[in-house]
Amino acid sequence: MLARSIKDSWDRLRPDDELIVVRREDADLTDAVATKAMIRGARPEIVLHAAARVGGIAANIADPAGFLMDNLLIDSSVLKAAFDLGVEKVVYFGSSCMYPRDYRQPLMEADLLAAPLEPTNEGYALSKIVAAKYCEYVADQFGRSFRVVIPSNLYGPDDDYSLGHGHLVAAAIAKAHAAKLAGSTQIGVWGDGTALREFTYVGDLASWVVANLDRIDSWPTMMNLGFGRDHSVLDYYQAAMEVVGWKCELVLDTSKPAGMHQKLMSSDVAKQHGWAPQTELLDGMRIAYRRFLDVSPTNNSHSTRETPTQ
Repeated sequence: MLARSIKDSWDRLRPDDELIVVRREDADLTDAVATKAMIRGARPEIVLHAAARVGGIAANIADPAGFLMDNLLIDSSVLKAAFDLGVEKVVYFGSSCMYPRDYRQPLMEADLLAAPLEPTNEGYALSKIVAAKYCEYVADQFGRSFRVVIPSNLYGPDDDYSLGHGHLVAAAIAKAHAAKLAGSTQIGVWGDGTALREFTYVGDLASWVVANLDRIDSWPTMMNLGFGRDHSVLDYYQAAMEVVGWKCELVLDTSKPAGMHQKLMSSDVAKQHGWAPQTELLDGMRIAYRRFLDVSPTNNSHSTRETPTQ
């Protein structure tokens, strides 16, 4: 989702600059040798590193070892190759999962490693922290513009709507759509619905990063990029039902984990560099749902019984 949005923004904002999009078939990013050969062949002036193995709360709980090691391999392959090949500018996309659980709100860049992580996604979070610290060390030790942007949760067109992997907004849209197709009167939700999440429209993030790359040297080493407001899990489901056009009962399963209660980030540092996301939640979800229908207009494969909420 993020890579596609970056390409769309690039085509619109920097049409005279070449963007090389690396897909899975181009290189196995867990393979350091193949990754280095790919980057050497591309000879980039800047690397935007958005690749990662990601998933919702169910996927993270089921395979913490895999999320930790796969992402460590991806990040070490890409970042070390960029360093070894003399790339001066790298943008690494972190995650709000890097921050401590149940810590002060809103979360600030200085809060990294200040307290224990959320156990349900600790493996993924640890891998992202390691990569972010590597970028920080390279910037401090060698003076290169290796920068870390830490988005809030993202949503938008081309999201992952699959069960167990999709994040909250995508899962809510897919569940509401499936319920509408089936005429279902219920949708299942993990937890008690009160957990708060901050989501930013992916197009706002991609457009800002692409438009401001020429000023990367002035960015701080780490910088939060969030919408600035959060909503409860139930709010996101209500919004999903509104954009889909289907109302039914939300059945809460409090036996299931809901993750951190809140992880709102402070984007005050980014605002000093012009960060000002504009897309409101319902508007962004409508755009995402239209794309969902374009890609799979008769999709009825999503169960309405079990919904990850991370």
